[in-house]
Amino acid sequence: MLTAIQVAVIGGDARQLEVINKLSEMDASVVLFGFDNLQNQFSGILKAPLTPEALDNMDAVILPTVGTDDHGYVETIFSSKELQLQEDHIRTLPKHAKIYTGMAKPYLKNLCDAHSIALVELLSRDDVAIYNSIPTAEGAVMMAIQNTDITIHGSRCMVLGFGRTGITLARTLQGLGAHVKMGVNRPEYFARAWEMGFTPFYTRDLHEQVANIDLLFNTIPSMIVTAQIIANIPHRAVIIDLASKPGGIDFRYAEKRGIKAILAPGLPGIVAPKTAGRIMAETISTLILEDASARRNG
Repeated sequence: MLTAIQVAVIGGDARQLEVINKLSEMDASVVLFGFDNLQNQFSGILKAPLTPEALDNMDAVILPTVGTDDHGYVETIFSSKELQLQEDHIRTLPKHAKIYTGMAKPYLKNLCDAHSIALVELLSRDDVAIYNSIPTAEGAVMMAIQNTDITIHGSRCMVLGFGRTGITLARTLQGLGAHVKMGVNRPEYFARAWEMGFTPFYTRDLHEQVANIDLLFNTIPSMIVTAQIIANIPHRAVIIDLASKPGGIDFRYAEKRGIKAILAPGLPGIVAPKTAGRIMAETISTLILEDASARRNG
């Protein structure tokens, strides 16, 4: 249980509701910031304006999956007011406090480093990323179905990147009967992709490999599908970019050439916020409990 543990939840979307509910079930003392318009009434949970003083006794601070932007602003769909996490807020936190987010930009990392506050990026954990790859893959398939006039079954699909999302997506497409090409950059990935029944190729050969595809899914967060590559993609093809912004596609040239290209980061929170929220809730509550136990025993 998290009895007497003080937790601040700052901004977020529907995923945060699962986190709040889980913390409440575990008897944590939870204060919400940026939830002015939230209709759900969680028993015993307070709402407050975001001031430095409001954070001075917090054991944990939970931010949205995307953390803050480059200026400290925190996204929230449950408030019409802007939320900005500033240096005064971080300075006020107890030194044992930890900040939890999905991923952090330099602004947040620098603030935490400057004040020796531990920052936990949940999406850097294999377990969270693998769990999240499931709604990401389902969302990608949904977008493919919505934006094509063919079935996934029998289609020629290409997945770029042999990471946690790429593997789950490729297996999902394969399970639906697609012919899946897998773009990799290392011999061991090539071997594993072949063993899993995909058609592997090295990304250095991407220009030749895209010549006869129906769907291209990118998970690599750097510019890989350049104008030169797009020039060799069939007009009928659809590109879906799952990498974090700005993605790995030359969207300007794709539009110029008349190829449909869609940037679709953050699909778990869009297509399955309850499931994605539960993934975050289980991990965050476990980590906070471990920290609390360590402090008590230390």
